[in-house]
Amino acid sequence: MSLTDRATASLSTVRRAAQVLSALAQKGPLGIRALSRDLGLPATSVQRILIDLAAESMAEQHDTEWMLGHRAMELGRIHLDRIDLAGIAKPYSQRIAAEVGEAVNIVVRNGLQGVCIDKTLGDRGRFQLDWPIGLPGPLYCGGAGKAILAFSSTRAQEAVLSRPLTPLTPYTITDTAVLRAEIAQIRKRGYSIDAQEVAAGVWCVAVPILDGDGAAFAAMSISGPSVKEVTDLVTPNVTLLTDACRAISRHFGYAQQWPGRQ
Repeated sequence: MSLTDRATASLSTVRRAAQVLSALAQKGPLGIRALSRDLGLPATSVQRILIDLAAESMAEQHDTEWMLGHRAMELGRIHLDRIDLAGIAKPYSQRIAAEVGEAVNIVVRNGLQGVCIDKTLGDRGRFQLDWPIGLPGPLYCGGAGKAILAFSSTRAQEAVLSRPLTPLTPYTITDTAVLRAEIAQIRKRGYSIDAQEVAAGVWCVAVPILDGDGAAFAAMSISGPSVKEVTDLVTPNVTLLTDACRAISRHFGYAQQWPGRQ
């Protein structure tokens, strides 16, 4: 085999390994047959790739299924740590808060919860949802939580939906079927609405922040006492958030058509 042929073969192997890692990241854990079917690769080839990835701690086997290894996840964390989400988002948050006069929050996903990492208060008095930075909250309610949940993987959604939906206010959605329908609507329109689900008297609208695979790892929200419903009145807020979140998402590799409304 010539040097060129060997280089081509190596490149092909690298591409296949990248495809396997991407599939595990988006859909894992998966068995060899499922990976073979999804990627259109021979099962024997997938098995060899997984063995090589496991040798580098990039993939791990649990029973008959495979998932990302700790080294692959650590590399992802290192990359994201180098990108300062709060720093990137702050100019957008400040601009929006100044324009609408209400609080703008940045919430990131942490397991099955959301954590506020940054907030910018508006100038409409003290009655704003002043969610403390670092405090975790559920993904099944609230504008940012539902925006993240709606654009998470099916597996992640089921992990949240399979647990008790504890109400925070009388308006919190606690019916799984109703929440599933809500998630479908959020994905369709591209934004979520919190109608006093987290705090009585506080409404919220939120848009997801997406990674290169189109999965939400964070969200930006506008919250305050003014009513935000799915009507034309909320359109200006949604436009501000969508423009900001689209721009922020580009920093994290998202280059596809923006979901929902354009």
